[in-house]
Formats: sequence, C-alpha cells, structure tokens
Amino acid sequence: MRILGLDVGDKTIGVAVSDELGITANPVCVIQRSASIKKDISEVRRLAQDYTVEKIVVGMPLMLDGSVGVQAQKVQAFVEELRKRTTIPVEVWDERLTTSQVERVLIEMDQSRAKRKKQLDKLAAAIILQAYMDSHRSTHEEPNET
Repeated sequence: MRILGLDVGDKTIGVAVSDELGITANPVCVIQRSASIKKDISEVRRLAQDYTVEKIVVGMPLMLDGSVGVQAQKVQAFVEELRKRTTIPVEVWDERLTTSQVERVLIEMDQSRAKRKKQLDKLAAAIILQAYMDSHRSTHEEPNET
C-alpha cells in the first residue's frame, strides 16, 4: 500500500511517499502554500492521484507536553478540509521534534543553511511517514512460528 506523508506548515507543505510495500519513505517535493487552502488541497490530491496512494498521513505538531497549540490547530483545520475533499483515508501522526531531527541530520551532512532550507520540509515529511510506517509495521507483524 502506497502512503503519502505531509509536513504541513504555514508557508510550505513537505511531501513524501512510501514505496509500494509501505516499507520506506522517500522525500518527493515541497508545495508552496497559496492564499487558498482549496488550491493547496487540490495539489495534495493531484500528488495522491499521481502516486496512486491509498492513505495520507499528516504530521501533527503537538506541543512537547502533548497539548494542541496554535500550529497544531492550523494543521487540524487543514486535515478536516482535506478529509472533506478526498475519499482517501487521512490519518495524523505526532511529529514532535521532527524538524529539529532533520535539521541535525542535515548539519551533520555539512549542508549549508540555504541547502538545508530547501530540503527540510520534504525530509521532515519523509521522517514523519517513516515513523508512522515503522510503528504500524511493528504493531501488526505476525509472531514467528518456529
């Protein structure tokens, strides 16, 4: 099952997609947000169709204590609108610390600030999607019969 992962921000939406087996997440692109949520969702729907995804996972930027802050409320509104405009199931995934995790990796790779900025959102989407898939794979694996 192919899954689309999204890292929704105020200015951009990072996009990643899984392989057909749902094992690895790959960064795809960054959507520049427009003034219209309908246009943004239309672009997400186009990508979902292009990649023939069966599920969309959206990173939810909860506060460190797990509460819903301003940014999470914005993402919730985006998710609600996305659910209204697509028949593809949409799930949310706790993305706390994802951006800082990606930033650290890019710094370790000696990426310049400008290069990091271009890569950050789609890599964050890939990490969100990978964490989601890893979690679901480990909870749905069959025990080995020996």
